[in-house]
Amino acid sequence: MSDVAESRVSDGPSSPRPPLWPGIRALLMRLHFYAGILVGPFILIAAITGLPYTITPQLEQLVHREQLTVAQIGEHTVPLADQVAAARQAHPEGAITEVRPPRTEDGTTRVVLAVDDVPDGYGRTVFVDPYSGEVRGALTTYGEWLPVRAWIDELHRNLHLGEVGRHYSELAASWLWLVALGGLIMWWGMVRRRTRAARAAVLPDRRRSGRARTLSWHGAVGVWIVLGLVVLSASGLTWSRYAGESISDLRTALDWTSPTVTTALSGQDETAAGGHGGHGAPAAETSDAAITRGVGIDGVFTTAVEAGLQVPIRLIPPSGEDQAWTVREAKRSWPTRYDALAVDPADGRVVDRVDFSSWPLMAKMTNWVIDTHMGILFGWVNQIVLALVAIGLITVVIRGYRMWWSRRPRSAGRWAVGAPPARGTLTRVPVGVAIGVILVAAIVGWYVPLLGISLAGFVAVDVVVGLLRARADESDTASPTESR
Repeated sequence: MSDVAESRVSDGPSSPRPPLWPGIRALLMRLHFYAGILVGPFILIAAITGLPYTITPQLEQLVHREQLTVAQIGEHTVPLADQVAAARQAHPEGAITEVRPPRTEDGTTRVVLAVDDVPDGYGRTVFVDPYSGEVRGALTTYGEWLPVRAWIDELHRNLHLGEVGRHYSELAASWLWLVALGGLIMWWGMVRRRTRAARAAVLPDRRRSGRARTLSWHGAVGVWIVLGLVVLSASGLTWSRYAGESISDLRTALDWTSPTVTTALSGQDETAAGGHGGHGAPAAETSDAAITRGVGIDGVFTTAVEAGLQVPIRLIPPSGEDQAWTVREAKRSWPTRYDALAVDPADGRVVDRVDFSSWPLMAKMTNWVIDTHMGILFGWVNQIVLALVAIGLITVVIRGYRMWWSRRPRSAGRWAVGAPPARGTLTRVPVGVAIGVILVAAIVGWYVPLLGISLAGFVAVDVVVGLLRARADESDTASPTESR
């Protein structure tokens, strides 16, 4: 007897250790399949509603041109205090939350008001000609977004269904990164196994036909957009309802939050109200008297300019007599500028300063990733890339459904659909890997709740379907066939 034979006898009936990659691939394929079929519609809607968002800067300029630009550029501007007074004369309702001087020579000054007759989180922005003091109009705004962008933004976020609608976008963002990375791993593994050529991974094979051709386009386009999908997923989760809370807690714990200036003049620990520029509630309300008290808004603006701050700038009045003005740069295009000052209204003295260069790296990265998601950071190049990613994602999802449809059994009737990958994927990997997968899924599901809940639902449905099929197979085996 050979050594190999003796070894087999001594080992007894114990089963060999399952290979790692085939089991991992089977697990990824089953997860990719269920997520693609059941979450795919939400991802598709997010891509379709996100596509028009990529041109919103141009739409704003076109639709709201009358409010955004002056009729004629003059030689001198009127004081900011007079511009605010003109805005208040036309719109005495509510309270002033901030003033934004024009960022361009032909731009208007924005006076933002907190009012009761607009949806929660919205404000009223009055546009004033800085040369004549004429009010050019007023619009309901969401942060810095004007109505056209706010409408498209809300369509993308919640389909205009309020808090209930936010679940759709959070579910899509929760699964997008997982589906994208899982698909990339499977595609790369398949390409290496079949051709071992990197070119086949990034370029579709036009020589193929049918389902193979669809798969080639599905995988190749997915490779080109995978980085964009991961960035969109991560940034989308930052302002989601449930996962966003977990991310906020994590950023606070790791000191990744954006620092703010201290505005309390009495030494109390109070900081300026903040928020994401495009998504957030108006700042604290203030009295009109703050606009002219002490050095007034013009003196504060002069102090900010002398301190090196540049437009676009947000001037936030003090919320009380013992509070300072907050002046923030708000340049969200590259290179970004977010320097901030706290200015004493009595004498225009800078009492606190936080420069963007001193922010923690991860706080900077958070802002950059979010602004990239919105198509702001790199201007029109950013917009084009986002549009291509959205179009690519739409085609990837549609081709995924097409492949599923092409796998349906032809003899099973007109309503038949493609069969899912084989069950029992966790049993095909080593026990340690299976336990690790379960633990990672539990941890990620805890911090990204909609992913965890939906994944648990997939597993429950899969188990029930498996039990029903097993019972049906046992029944078929026990009963005599017609041929007998």
